[in-house]
Amino acid sequence: MISTQFWSVLLVLPASIFMLTSLVMSIGMGKSVPDVLRIKWSAMTYLILFFMGGYIFFLIIQLWNISFPLELLTSTVFFGGTIFVFLVMRLTKVTITKFQESKARISEVNEALIAKNAELEKEITARAEAENKAQTRLQQLATLHTIDLMITSNLDLRMTMTIFLEQLVPQLQVDAAAVLLLNPHIQTLEYGAGIGFKSSLIKESKLRLGAGPAGVAALERRLIHINDMENPEIDFERKSLIAEEKFRGYCAIPLIAKGQVKGVLEIFQCNKSVLDQEWSEFLQALAAQAAIAIDNATLFNELQTSNVELVIAYDSTIESWGKALNLRDRETEDHTQRVTETTLRLLRNYGMSEKELVHVRRGALLHDIGKMGVPDAILLKEGPLTPAEEEIMHKHPLHAFDILMPIAYLRPALDIPYCHHEKWDGSGYPRGLKGEQIPLAARIFALADIWDALISERRYRGAWPRERVIEHIRTRAGTHFDPDLVEFFLDNV
Repeated sequence: MISTQFWSVLLVLPASIFMLTSLVMSIGMGKSVPDVLRIKWSAMTYLILFFMGGYIFFLIIQLWNISFPLELLTSTVFFGGTIFVFLVMRLTKVTITKFQESKARISEVNEALIAKNAELEKEITARAEAENKAQTRLQQLATLHTIDLMITSNLDLRMTMTIFLEQLVPQLQVDAAAVLLLNPHIQTLEYGAGIGFKSSLIKESKLRLGAGPAGVAALERRLIHINDMENPEIDFERKSLIAEEKFRGYCAIPLIAKGQVKGVLEIFQCNKSVLDQEWSEFLQALAAQAAIAIDNATLFNELQTSNVELVIAYDSTIESWGKALNLRDRETEDHTQRVTETTLRLLRNYGMSEKELVHVRRGALLHDIGKMGVPDAILLKEGPLTPAEEEIMHKHPLHAFDILMPIAYLRPALDIPYCHHEKWDGSGYPRGLKGEQIPLAARIFALADIWDALISERRYRGAWPRERVIEHIRTRAGTHFDPDLVEFFLDNV
């Protein structure tokens, strides 16, 4: 039968090994123990060492049968175990306390992080909204810039308004838009341009000031907004347009430039219209630019019309001067007109530009204006002139120069009045120009003038036959006339 002593040794020996392992682990872990637990950890390490010593002492007693009061040894071990358990509990309590504190701190940190995340989400949302607004504003500025360029580069009113509406509709995100122009003479709004309409009914728009929302907007100079066209505050006169297009939302804003109403911008939407501040401000900016565009185009058209009327008045005056000169010189009434038309036709065939021909025409009509400075006794004398009288007559191109040169409008027309008596060989007057020194227009005019003078009946002789006139001109080629132009003239006259 195995004795109790054997079993005691068998149990204590592995326990001693475990205790030794625990001692080594405790010493190793002590290096990383926080300072606040270091004293308790050291005490526990010493207790483990105490237990280890007790186990070894017990084995020695059992193996060598040494006489020793086991009760004292057992009591001592129990006392040490009690202290060990107390220390373990204290360490456990501290650990649990630290764990709870850490958990509370983690909870606080988590709450702070959650709050921070919420703030970040709000900030991100705000930034996204701000970025969207900035992008919208950027697109609006780009639209306004495009319209600015359109205003400065295009003065055709219809085209300007069409381009304007093409920019406006996508930016305002509306379905259709139209510009009604004010006719100031009859105080009526009339269709100017439109985009986004399915039918042509908008083109029939014609409203008196004060009639319908557009008329009220123009008369009272304020924005008119109708959220639902089924229940409008102001009766919409063009009911067929609304029924055909199925519009619900509507907005009209007057186009005012330099204090004057130029028209009305109309906005149409198929859904109910909601008017916010940003949309309204952008619409007003667009309306201001549209008013400027209309004003610029109107002023340009008026200026262009006035300029055309002024040119017509100038040219009519010049024609009247030409007729007056014919009457004074007792020429046939339409001599100057015929010579002018012949000269223009020949120079056009020769390749002269229309811009240059405008000045040629004026010069041809006024070719004898210098004769206003020649006394009637010399100008109307039927017999030959004396040398002194010829000298006076030869000064009429100089008189023409003196009359026309100060007039900037007629200065480019001087070639014919000043040079049509010059001759190819240099024997002409007043300056004795020779060859191509004589302006082309004056060389052609001289041929047309002599042709019409000879082929037409005059008070002092009959008309020459065509063949005789041709022969006369040919004999003077190279002396009086440019020889190359003589053949060109005869081929085209």
